[in-house]
Amino acid sequence: MRIAGCVEYDGSEFCGWQLQPGQPSVQAAVESALSKVANHPVRVHSAGRTDTGVHALGQIVHFDTDSVRPENAWVMGTNSKLPDSVSLLWTRAVQSTFHARFSATSRSYRYVILNRRGRPGNLARQVAWHAGQLDTERMNSAAKALIGTHDFSAFRAARCSSKNPVKTVTALQVERYQAWVWIDVEASGYLHHMVRNIAGTLLAVGRGEKHIGWAAEVLAGKDRTRAGATATPEGLYFVAAVYPDRYGLPAPARPPKFW
Repeated sequence: MRIAGCVEYDGSEFCGWQLQPGQPSVQAAVESALSKVANHPVRVHSAGRTDTGVHALGQIVHFDTDSVRPENAWVMGTNSKLPDSVSLLWTRAVQSTFHARFSATSRSYRYVILNRRGRPGNLARQVAWHAGQLDTERMNSAAKALIGTHDFSAFRAARCSSKNPVKTVTALQVERYQAWVWIDVEASGYLHHMVRNIAGTLLAVGRGEKHIGWAAEVLAGKDRTRAGATATPEGLYFVAAVYPDRYGLPAPARPPKFW
């Protein structure tokens, strides 16, 4: 039996989603908890990997099991064995053809910035902080050049292992509510650090260091050294993954229009 689920987590104390020897990963925590409920070792596959310090609101996973449990038992039992910073939100039995990563048609991320003079206290590890003024209208205008199907080589990490740098960004928007600024990105696929490198580039425009057309120039140049600095991981959230209706998964829960 294949089961899909949705996991929410604060990535502050993890080395990222993926298993790494000797390091605390979200995957290891979820697999350990599910294995106890299933009474056998469980391997979990996710919709997307997140790096050290990156969070998730709707990470979709799947695992295979011969154990039969009510959906509520999977959720309540697993959560009782997870650390407080990780929560299983729901589970559903799905077709054996479902794959959390390969069946997804798109994934969305949000990068959250607290834009005020005083640094964050309670949210120090959950948001990025920028003390100087940010012009979000300039940032949003610059972002429009990145929508569509492009070679995103200028926004990939040096150690990115993807064979194809061409990705399709279907939505990219920068918005503000009082001191909160957020960058929403939806795409069919991503390169390593692509969202954080886009954020760093748009921040340079928002600070007035670069002109609005600079983001388009960076994209066309396909040179990572010409783009902005990689934005810090604290503000990045894996928001949701979208799947064909035939799998019958709950609709993704979108974050509010203000943070």
